[in-house]
Amino acid sequence: MKNLSQQTLSPRDYLAVALDVPDGPAALDLVDRLEGSCRWLKVGMELYYAAGNSLVEELRRRGYSIFLDLKLHDIPNTVAGAVRSAARTGAELLTVHGCGGGGMLRSAAEAAQAPGSPRLIAVTVLTSMDAAELASVGVAAAPAEQALRLARLAKASGMNGMVCSAEEVQSLRQEIGEDAILVVPGIRPSGASLDDQRRVATPADAIRRGASLLVVGRPITKAQQPAAAAHAVLEEIASGLSR
Repeated sequence: MKNLSQQTLSPRDYLAVALDVPDGPAALDLVDRLEGSCRWLKVGMELYYAAGNSLVEELRRRGYSIFLDLKLHDIPNTVAGAVRSAARTGAELLTVHGCGGGGMLRSAAEAAQAPGSPRLIAVTVLTSMDAAELASVGVAAAPAEQALRLARLAKASGMNGMVCSAEEVQSLRQEIGEDAILVVPGIRPSGASLDDQRRVATPADAIRRGASLLVVGRPITKAQQPAAAAHAVLEEIASGLSR
């Protein structure tokens, strides 16, 4: 298993646009407006629960790679079953929660050995959470410390990569190695609003620190011209790749 970055040829391959819209027609309209500016599309819970596998199949038919962001978190047997079901979608990446524990992660990894299964990405600490948010749920560690702890567990349990903020990506890359897929949300182009994100970075910074795939939502999807906004992000990615 190689880092996605080692397989790619252009900035377009590093960008996943988050289709955080309420239904299939809205998603397809947005995809049309993106004009092929990215390789990856992220389908999260809101859209997947509304539109299901048929939408994933249509997006794949249009030539996109699908990042299915369902953040699975349940008892090991249930998560393993969900991984097997997700394999039928043809999605290439699927998220599980790292805080589900080693037993759950190992069961997910075992289920993902079947042909056609997605590669599994463990969520470490959500980019909307800071130290105070972690403390409120009983985690005394700082976000960077907790992310590294969960990344180590995920690697030991057979995950293909991790979701982390740009603040942690460099330390995770050094600790986990070059083969891990490091997916980084909370990306904000230069001058963009932070919205509800707490731990953010520009596309160029995240790429320089070792990110494999950048997830960008509102700065692109809420723009009047999503394709133009995506191309601006691609220019920032290219800047990061050139250094």
